Order: sequence, then structure tokens, then C-alpha cells
Amino acid sequence: MLEGEGSPGTGATLIIITGMSGAGKTIAVQSLEDLGFFCVDNLPPVLIPKFAELIEQSNGKIGKVALVIDLRGREFFTALSESLNYIKDHFTIHCEILFLDATDSVLVQRYKESRRRHPLAPEGMPLDGIKLERKMLEELKNSATQVLNTSTMKPAQLKERIISRFSHLESQMLSVNITSFGFKYGIPIDADLVFDVRFLPNPHYIDHLRPNTGQNSEVYEYVMKWPETQAFLTKLLDMLHFLIPQYRKEGKSQVIIGIGCTGGKHRSVAISEYLGKMLGSSETEAVTVSHRDADRDRH
Repeated sequence: MLEGEGSPGTGATLIIITGMSGAGKTIAVQSLEDLGFFCVDNLPPVLIPKFAELIEQSNGKIGKVALVIDLRGREFFTALSESLNYIKDHFTIHCEILFLDATDSVLVQRYKESRRRHPLAPEGMPLDGIKLERKMLEELKNSATQVLNTSTMKPAQLKERIISRFSHLESQMLSVNITSFGFKYGIPIDADLVFDVRFLPNPHYIDHLRPNTGQNSEVYEYVMKWPETQAFLTKLLDMLHFLIPQYRKEGKSQVIIGIGCTGGKHRSVAISEYLGKMLGSSETEAVTVSHRDADRDRH
């Protein structure tokens, strides 16, 4: 459970931002700055314990801190695990590791677009550096408290996800992200739970409904009016009301729920909107709803 900023008897919150080069660490740290985090880019991991001392000595004045640790300081990188273990043993600071990832093909494309060289392959092919970096970071990724895949995200979407995830630190809420998607565009890589609603009647085959999304009242009502929809939602909510507290109990800070239909435009959007309303009525979760593919194929 996250500890609140400057609360009596609790420590500060320290977010370690790391991951693949080109996966969005710059956007992540800028987003946390907007949330009032004190941010330091490329701090050598061996200096983290000393930084932790400064945080505690601030008497709550520095309550939220984000540090970017990446392979620009790779000569110090192996010290990260030791530094975090030291903080756990000697300080009351709550630490999280946010690992940003993306597929190899997306990272290669981003390097081509930016015309930058990969830090591990300054004279070679970007893919060679990406593969080496992925191997070096494998253990760190496995120990991360949250892995965020940015392959399909635009910068604004990544910023929205970061703000959604970390804007509720003081409230100690579990962050529940519900996202609709189309199976024909692929399953969201970072989803914890995925539900297929392609068995429901499809508004796509109703001419006047086809151009709209599940956020349209007519489309929404069409999806919701069927007995199988109501039976499914009753069972799904019952399961989620059981699962979410279990995730919170185990210390998970975020749950991503994917709701998929064929194109991600009608049924999955309507169901996601409904779940957002129902789960958002709880005072123990912070719920956000997004629609990954709803604006595709607007014709």
C-alpha cells in the first residue's frame, strides 16, 4: 500500500523510472514533474542511498521523488538492486520501479524517426543495441512493480496513463484502467485481465449505428438491451469485485482490464463505459476508461 506524502509516521514515495531506450522515459518523467514530483534524470544508482538520506532529512518537504535510471550510466547499473535493498532496510521510503517497454520493431522505428543512435550501438544497427539492452535489463524488468508497454501509445496517451497511475498516491487507491480494443488490432500487451465480448449482438450490422461508437447513446443501449449482455455483466462484475481486493491485498498498485470485440468500436466500448461507471462508484479504487481503437476506420 502506498504511503502518503508527508503523512505522520510514513515515508516519502520514490519512483525509479527505467526501461528500454526509446520507450518513453522522458515523457514519463515530464508527466511526474507535472504531478509535483521532484525529478532527477540519470542519477547513478550508487548515489540513491545518499539521495534517500536527503529526502528523509527534508521532514516531508520532499515527499514525492522520481529518478530516471538507464544505461547511460551503465557502469553503475548493477548497483541499483543493492541501493534499493539498502533503502528498504534503512528508510521508511516507499519505492516503486516503473519499467517502460516497447516491441523491437517499434523501438527501431522510433530511432529511425528521431535519427538518434542507440547508446549500446553508436556505430552499428539500432536493433543490435536494442537486443543487447533487452538482455541486460531482463532481470530488472522482472523485479519491476509496474511494466508499461508503450508500443501502441502516442505521447499524449502515455502521459495520460502516467498521470492516471500516480495521481492517486495520497488516496491509497488501487488504480483500475479499463481499455476497450479490437482483436483485429491485437490484444493490449500490458493488460492483466482480458475479456472477449464478440459473442454479443454486433451494432456494426445496423446501418444507422455503424458510424458511431459505443459511447453513443443509441449504440450503448443496443448493446445493453440483450439478456446475454446483462447476464455477462452480472457475472463479470461479481468476479471483478472479488479479484480487485485480492490484487490490492497483494500490494498491486494497478490493474489493467482489456475488453475486446472485433474492431474495438461498438461492443467493447459500451461494456468498458458500463464497467467504468460501476467500478468507479467504489471509494477504494481510482478508475479510468480509455478506448484504444474506437477512432479507427472512421469511414
